[in-house]
Amino acid sequence: MSTQENTNGKAVIDINNIKLAQANSYNTLIENNAAWVERKLAEDSEFFTNLAKGQSPEVLWIGCSDSRVPANEVTGTKPGEVFVHRNIANVCVHSDMNMLSVLDYAVNVLKVKHVIVAGHYGCGGVAAAMSNKQFGLIDNWLRHIKDVYRLHAKELDAIADEADRVKRLVELNVSEQVYNLCKTTIIQNAWKERHDLEVHGWVIDLASGLVKDQQVTSSSPHNLGYVYEFATEEVAAH
Repeated sequence: MSTQENTNGKAVIDINNIKLAQANSYNTLIENNAAWVERKLAEDSEFFTNLAKGQSPEVLWIGCSDSRVPANEVTGTKPGEVFVHRNIANVCVHSDMNMLSVLDYAVNVLKVKHVIVAGHYGCGGVAAAMSNKQFGLIDNWLRHIKDVYRLHAKELDAIADEADRVKRLVELNVSEQVYNLCKTTIIQNAWKERHDLEVHGWVIDLASGLVKDQQVTSSSPHNLGYVYEFATEEVAAH
């Protein structure tokens, strides 16, 4: 126990127990790493030698920060096969320089062939965005998801069951983030030069582990709408 009551009925914090628990949880990570290294070397004595030579992933995964949806576990891939960016509720917005930097490096340097926006049912960020509560700094981030709700309010408001409404917003959020990625100059300029780049939208069902393809795969800017699609040739202004 980390707390107990003193004679006045007030809780007394047991610092020693807290420090011991902290040390144990941290040391477990170090021990697990050593065990992992041992297992990998038993499978392939050159595993880390080869891993250190570089990476050539074909996939960029833009997923939620939720600890239950690790990209390599979900896709059954090995280290070096998936380039990963994660944030709360897998949001992709044109003002996020972190995401754009990852996208630019993945598309233009690593030459990935697939960009996957991966959301998941049971997403706390999406659920929080549907409420009117204030959570702190994250409220500014969740506003992007509220904007998705606003775009699809008619459909979402017609769903009576709250759990079903949250699930549908998870799906719509993934679709809108795919759309947002396709509107970036990074993706559109890559499409001018390459024919092997696709952007996909997935939703992961934590209850089954299975991926639900949202059928929003894009490989060209032609479905973005006139105002978003950049000209393939420079047109002189008149």
